[in-house]
Amino acid sequence: MRFIKQPLISVTNNHLIDYPTPINIHYAWNFGFLASMCLIIQILTGVFLAMHYTPHVDLAFESVEHIMRNVNYGWLLRYIHSNGASMFFVVVYIHIFRGLYFGSYIKPRHWVWVIGVIIFLLMIITAFIGYVLPWGQMSLWGATVITNLVSAVPIVGDSIVTWLWGGFSVDNATLNRFFSLHYLLPFIIVATSLIHITALHQDGSGNPLGVDSNVDKISMFPYFIIKDFLGLVIFIIIFSIFVYFFPNLLGHPDNYIEANPMVTPAHIVPEWYFLPFYAILRSIPHKLGGVIAMISSIAILVLLPWIHSAEIKSSRFRPLYKFLYWTMISCCLILGWIGGMPVEEPYVLAGQIASLYYFFYFLVMLPSLGYIEKYLLNFR
Repeated sequence: MRFIKQPLISVTNNHLIDYPTPINIHYAWNFGFLASMCLIIQILTGVFLAMHYTPHVDLAFESVEHIMRNVNYGWLLRYIHSNGASMFFVVVYIHIFRGLYFGSYIKPRHWVWVIGVIIFLLMIITAFIGYVLPWGQMSLWGATVITNLVSAVPIVGDSIVTWLWGGFSVDNATLNRFFSLHYLLPFIIVATSLIHITALHQDGSGNPLGVDSNVDKISMFPYFIIKDFLGLVIFIIIFSIFVYFFPNLLGHPDNYIEANPMVTPAHIVPEWYFLPFYAILRSIPHKLGGVIAMISSIAILVLLPWIHSAEIKSSRFRPLYKFLYWTMISCCLILGWIGGMPVEEPYVLAGQIASLYYFFYFLVMLPSLGYIEKYLLNFR
């Protein structure tokens, strides 16, 4: 036991207690910790829900109703899990936008950023297949629409779709494999998150000023652990408001109707946290082009450390970048709004303009902005 305890104590001490932390980081750095708490909540509630869930097209919807009505505190587990997915994405989106604002993707922390984008992609996959499990109308038709996108791949697309479905439509085999993957993927996210934290602690955390802070650090405990737990208390309060007072606010009404392959919903939309990417997908009239654009909108984040051209990390000292950053945030919000609207004018045109600006920002503005700022500084 002594040989087991010593490494555990050493790891805990090095990464949670004596870990040297920049003295000037503020509450925007809390969201990495909150994301880990959300992941733990999702895994714990998911394990208990899986004990009562039946992955069969004839029984899945009824098993969810059984959990809600007959299982002790099953309604609480289900509401925590369903709203927890939304809270998880809120926290991760803020975490990503904080990284963009303070240049957390710049070397030497570029691999931390890349691993974080991989975690984000795994989250999207996990959330999508989890949305199918209640087997409501939006579950069935959302799965049908999204998986059908793979058919746009030349030559092998239809075969891949059939393989994903396990048949010729979204049916029992699909639900079974989605349930298995939904149970497995969170543990892969845990492993990837540990790699993410290890990579972060290898070079140390950044700070709001974007400067080297090796000479001005203090231990994480008790100073920043207390800040993290204060943020956690505030997060739990907000989370509890949704769970106890507005548990169905973020869900689609059609998903409370049992899946019926003979009745198509009037307007098929994914969960709110997918809407910006869904708007980019819809903005391209060509099916394969839309799929490529949607995948590229996420993959482009991986390239940021290499297309970044500015020598200054933090936007606090870059007023031009700060302005463009907030235009990009506005663009993402507009895309999210358009993703929930019908596929008709003026939403189609607005989505195309917003999608064009999204890619223009990352592929043109960011690579050239460093040179523009340097020119303006020399000109001044």
